[in-house]
Formats: sequence, C-alpha cells, structure tokens
Amino acid sequence: MKDYQPELRTVGVTRYVTPLREGGSLPAIAEADDDFLYVLKFRGAGQGAKALIAEIIGGELARLLGFRIPEIVFANLDPAFGRTEPDEEIQDLLKASVGLNLAVHYLSGAITFDPIVNSVDPLLASQIVWLDCLITNVDRTARNTNMLIWHKELWLIDHGASLYFHHTGGDWKEHSLRPFGQIKDHVLLPKASELEAIDARFKAILTPDRIQAIVALLPDEWLLADPNVESAESQRQIYAQFLDSRIAHSDVFVNAAQYARKTLI
Repeated sequence: MKDYQPELRTVGVTRYVTPLREGGSLPAIAEADDDFLYVLKFRGAGQGAKALIAEIIGGELARLLGFRIPEIVFANLDPAFGRTEPDEEIQDLLKASVGLNLAVHYLSGAITFDPIVNSVDPLLASQIVWLDCLITNVDRTARNTNMLIWHKELWLIDHGASLYFHHTGGDWKEHSLRPFGQIKDHVLLPKASELEAIDARFKAILTPDRIQAIVALLPDEWLLADPNVESAESQRQIYAQFLDSRIAHSDVFVNAAQYARKTLI
C-alpha cells in the first residue's frame, strides 16, 4: 500500500435492463460493453454529479480501509442510447446523463443486510461507524442499511448521500470540525464498542497522500457541473482538505458517536 494509486475502469453502457425505483440517483441495472451488469447511477438525476463524487470518495475510502466494496467504474452513455425507451421519465433521465456517469458492479443474488437476522461483530461495526462518521454518511440506518450479504460476506454499497457539506454551502472548514449528529440513527452504532482502537488504526492508513490519490479520480466535468466552482482542481482540494481536517480532528466525531451509543445501550 506504500505506492497506493487507485484506478477506475471506463465502460460503455450498451443496454438498459431495468430501473431500480430507489435512491436519490434513480439508479438502474444496465449492461456494459464488457458484458457485465452494473448498477448505473446517473449524473442527470436529482442530486447530480455531487452524488457521484460522494460515491467515488466514500467507496474508495472504504476500499482503502479494507471493506468489501463492489467495483466502481466510469460509465459512458452515448447520445443515441435510450431513444427507443418508452418511459418518458427514464428517457429524460438518459438524455440528461449523456457522457460520463458512474456504475457499480452488480452483485447478483445478494440480499439486503437485516440487523435482526444478520450479525456483525463489534470490531467490524466500529469500523463501519467510524467510516460513516468521517464521510458524514446519513444513509446507513435500519430503514435503509446500504449493506449487502453476498456469498456470506458483508459488502458496503451506496455512499452517494455522504459528504453532504457540498450540498449545504458555507465554510467547509467549519463543517469538517463538526460532530456527526445523525450517527445516532446508524444501524450498527449499538455494537460499535471499539471506536477508539479503530480511530488510531484508520488514521494511520488515511494519509494525506492517499486522500490525494482518491480525489484525483474525480472527473473535471463532474466538479465543474457546479457553477459556483472556480476550478476543478480547487474543488478537488476542498474535498481533500475537508477529509484531512476531519481525520486530524477525529476525536470530535468519535466522542460524539460514543456519547450517542451510551444513550442507546
């Protein structure tokens, strides 16, 4: 991991299979030119390119930390794609998403994690809670766990609701120093008893150089989709500095999570 340099493949979307009527990005199952199926997430959906940016950052941070994450790829959508789509809503979405989108390898046969049926040990629960505190992921609740069981192993999916500071505006520095209040609703918080041990371990992994390698994956066209962004590189550095600051002050969100957990157990 010393020379960590993540890379994402690029595929071409060849067939729209079926919509998934869930999630803010209105995803769909689609086939690509490598003959694999993917969960395709569109930049023309409600949250726009920012949801895709959060998906890459959150997903690749999780992968770096050792979690099981389906492969993330860039997915090109041709202007001619979807012209024969009979559903007007889907056709509008496809037209608005021509160009570079994001897709996640489809885990065929996976089942949704159920906290009543599936068990997670305190160490893994603490690891997931720590990650979600770092990236301010509001979408890992009992109602929507965004975890799958595939081949008897736990996989994390869907980090598009993370990094919500980029939707709210304001000072990113201030946001980076805030505790994560929504952690109280995290499905795994009651079992996350090893947060302090995980904090030291994960901070050693997430060095500034590795953060830079992840934000370098972000395409210019997604970053420049926001008219308030001065330049693609300046926006990349905001994401990098936000994460660096949050990691450096992780005691803020770790202490808040521990306090929230005490109120539950």
